[in-house]
Amino acid sequence: MTTESSPILPGRLGSPGMILKDDPRADPRMIAAMVPLGLAGASEPMPVDGDSSLDELLEFLGMAETGFEEMFSALAMNQPPVEGITSKVEVIRGIDGNDITLFLHRPRDVEGLLPGVLHLHGGGMVMLEAAGAGHAHWRHDLAAAGLVVVGVEFRNGGGKHGPHPFPAGLDDCASALQWVSDNKARLGISKLVVSGESGGGNLSLATTLKAKQEGRLDQIDGVYAQCPYISNAYGIRVPELASLYENDGYFLSCAMMGALAKVYDPTGENATNPLAWPLFASTAGLQGLPPHVISVNELDPLRDEGLAYFRKLLHAGVDAVSRTVNGTCHAGDCIFGGAMPDVTRATVRDIKGFADSL
Repeated sequence: MTTESSPILPGRLGSPGMILKDDPRADPRMIAAMVPLGLAGASEPMPVDGDSSLDELLEFLGMAETGFEEMFSALAMNQPPVEGITSKVEVIRGIDGNDITLFLHRPRDVEGLLPGVLHLHGGGMVMLEAAGAGHAHWRHDLAAAGLVVVGVEFRNGGGKHGPHPFPAGLDDCASALQWVSDNKARLGISKLVVSGESGGGNLSLATTLKAKQEGRLDQIDGVYAQCPYISNAYGIRVPELASLYENDGYFLSCAMMGALAKVYDPTGENATNPLAWPLFASTAGLQGLPPHVISVNELDPLRDEGLAYFRKLLHAGVDAVSRTVNGTCHAGDCIFGGAMPDVTRATVRDIKGFADSL
């Protein structure tokens, strides 16, 4: 006689009080790096959420951005400097008439054309900056792997580079894409991948959708989106996005993501616009897109929306691959390279290998 038992659900689905440092799936090296920063325990209650006023949200974001940038700078300092690359800055004029700063990196003393990456940084489309030490270190890692990398200082919904709600940041990414396409020969770029993490994952997918709408898909050879923030489902329960509840409070919370979403689209008029929230893209809207890789993190609230987008790409006939970086929180493979260098190197190798394959 056998007794059937219910499966033990992962994370907070199986144990509502679970915290990241006690989740048996978590990489212990990541936890060791997070504990001194207060990031591995129970998350503090958010002082704002999606119901807060825009003024309250913008004030909160200004403080949060400073704290995040300081943290990412400290984490970047724990990693060895990247050697053998050259860097420079260009300023271009955007389609809205604004100046956009671009950060250009490439391997030193490498002749000939190389694959390029248009990198769109994370921050929920409303905070952080390409000039930050953490994002700069990531671009250096990509360049050292043999890529020409262009980082975009796009306008944000809030913080230092705001307040410029949707579609300002997307317009800047589209402007940068056009400039890189126009200057591929001068930059030494053979083919171009659009890539970014979190909010940058959103913008990578949205920039591609916008390029399709505008007849400019030939400018993009591939898309590599990491832990994309794309569902706008942060205040409602969506069964197919179970990770929003399984991993809620693991470095990110649904309350925070709902607050960021309101800053990005204060009136809510773009709540289901695929250019703001790409998970709403239709099958027809996805058909004909270039090859994609959707990379997600196992312990990320956003994991399942990235996988849902991957499945939609497949149903639309797009050449798409997904990967899950096990044991890691949201963007953990980008953020905690000092503690988990092999995990970071694996993601960098995958981006380089994808670019080479196109």
